[in-house]
Amino acid sequence: MSGEELLKIKELKVHYYTAKGIVKAVDNVSLELRKNQFLSIVGESGCGKSTLAHAIPRLVRPPGKIVSGNIFFENKDLLSLSDEDIRKIRGHRIGFVFQDPFTSLDPLERVGDQISEVLIEHLKIEKKDAKERAMELLNEVGLTEDRYNYYPHQLSGGQRQRVAIAIAIALRPSLLIADEPTTALDVMVQSMIMDLLQSLIKKGMSIFFITHDIALASERSDEIAIMYAGKIVEQGQTSRIIAEPMHPYTQGLMAATPDIWERKNVTSIPGNPPDLANPPKGCRFHERCRFAMEICKEKEPPLISLKGRKVACWLYSDENGRDN
Repeated sequence: MSGEELLKIKELKVHYYTAKGIVKAVDNVSLELRKNQFLSIVGESGCGKSTLAHAIPRLVRPPGKIVSGNIFFENKDLLSLSDEDIRKIRGHRIGFVFQDPFTSLDPLERVGDQISEVLIEHLKIEKKDAKERAMELLNEVGLTEDRYNYYPHQLSGGQRQRVAIAIAIALRPSLLIADEPTTALDVMVQSMIMDLLQSLIKKGMSIFFITHDIALASERSDEIAIMYAGKIVEQGQTSRIIAEPMHPYTQGLMAATPDIWERKNVTSIPGNPPDLANPPKGCRFHERCRFAMEICKEKEPPLISLKGRKVACWLYSDENGRDN
C-alpha cells in the first residue's frame, strides 16, 4: 500500500533500569506508518509492544528510558524536541487511548466535563462552545448527549472506552495510538470499538493499534507487525502475513487462534517468553522454535525483505543477511 509517510521509528531502544538488571523492552525496533493507515503491533504480554506505543509521544516513565534511536513524526524527530514542544504535539497531533479507561478517566468528574476541559485548555474556547463540541464528540463515538453528565462509574466498560477515544480525538490528531483498547470487553463491544477506530481512518487519522489478538488485528489492519521479546520478527501487508505466515512465531500465533468457520486443532506455543533482563543469545525465539538450528542459538537473524514483507529468521537468510 502506497502513501505518504507519517511516522518513522528507526533503531529504537527502550530500557528499564531495575534492581533485577536492565530490561531491554524495545530493542532496535524500526517501523513505518503511512497516512490513513491502520497498523497493528501484535505479540504476547510482556513483548514490549505497549512500551513501544508509549515511547512515540515520550510517555515512558522511570525506571524506563529511551536509550537511542529516532522517532520521526510529520518530519520532526520527537526525541530531539524540548518537553514544552512535545507537550504541544501530544493531544494536538498524537492522541493516545490507554488500555484501561477507568484509570485514565477522573472518577470525580463528569465525563462530558473531561472532554470539554481538553478543548478549553488547548483551543482556548468558551465553556459553552466546548460543551457543544463535547456533545458532538459523544455522538461521534456512538454515545448519546445525556452521557455528558455521567460519571465514569455509571458507564459500562465499552462506554468508558468510547469516552476515552472522544478525549483522544477531540483535537483531531493525525495519529491515534490505541494501547489494547478492547481488553476485557465482550466481543460485541469489541467489534463496535474496532468499527469506531476504523471509521477514523476516513476522517484523516492513522491508527497505531496494540493487541495480543492476531485474529482481531487481521480483520481490521492494513499492515501487521509481529513483536517478540522486544523485537519485530515479521511485518507486512495483513493479507500476505495471514495467508502465508513465515516466521515460526507468527505461525504459532496463527495456530493458537480458534476459527469458528473452520475446524482445526488449536495448539499453543510451547515454553515461555524469555526474560528481557537476560535474553538468550542468538534468536530470542529459538528456545521455543521447532525449526531451531545451531546458528539460531548463536547469531541474531537480520530483518530482511522477502515475499512482500520483512522477516527475521535464519530459515530465510544466510549469515551475511541475504535471503535464501
